Amino acid sequence: MQDIIALTQQPEAWVALGTLVVMEVVLGIDNLLFISILSNKLPEHQRERARKIGIGLALIMRLGLLATIAWIVQLTQPVVTILGNELSWKDIILILGGLFLVWKATKEIHHHVDPVDHEDTIVGTAAIGFGSAIVQILILDLVFSIDSIITAVGMTPHVEIMVVAVVTAVTVMLLAANPLATFIGKNPTIVMLALSFLLLIGTTLIAEGFGVHVPKGYIYAAMAFSAIVEGLNMWARNARLRRKAH
Repeated sequence: MQDIIALTQQPEAWVALGTLVVMEVVLGIDNLLFISILSNKLPEHQRERARKIGIGLALIMRLGLLATIAWIVQLTQPVVTILGNELSWKDIILILGGLFLVWKATKEIHHHVDPVDHEDTIVGTAAIGFGSAIVQILILDLVFSIDSIITAVGMTPHVEIMVVAVVTAVTVMLLAANPLATFIGKNPTIVMLALSFLLLIGTTLIAEGFGVHVPKGYIYAAMAFSAIVEGLNMWARNARLRRKAH
């Protein structure tokens, strides 16, 4: 308790907390995009429950990993060499997670672009079972959680700060989940944009797994620019519809 009180009196601790909260929220957006797209494929009455379970699992996984910091740090040690690249368990998890994300995003784009092959769909998207959705969310929760916690370990040595940052980020995810999923569901073009983001994120995870560092700032700047362009397209489309209505 005294350690926590002493920590709150250190300005650098507050700076670390603020920076880490922002980083965790940004990393959580990737996770939330996947959860939103996947939950929208379920029947209406199961969607909110799937989102809450997915985000709850993300919190439990992150807090569980924080309790095993020593083991998490060991994940960065090389365990195998492939084509001259020394890979750690973290690298292997990132590569597998990235491949899964690329495969899933590509499959979803196919469902949206070529709906003729998928007549048994729910609101234009391929139906999936509740259990299947939770398993897929759990897989990506694991990948994003490990990336999130290793980022936190690299930014501060204080576990208390990490816990506060993780809980804050997951709370933001929980509050944003339903509005984001509703917005994505009502705007088909946003779905394609979100899927392209997931492709980009998956490719980045694979690259980082093989030791090619891609600055996150470039990735999120490109995503923000695409979102602004799509926002302008939506504004222009709505303006045309209002003119036709008049």
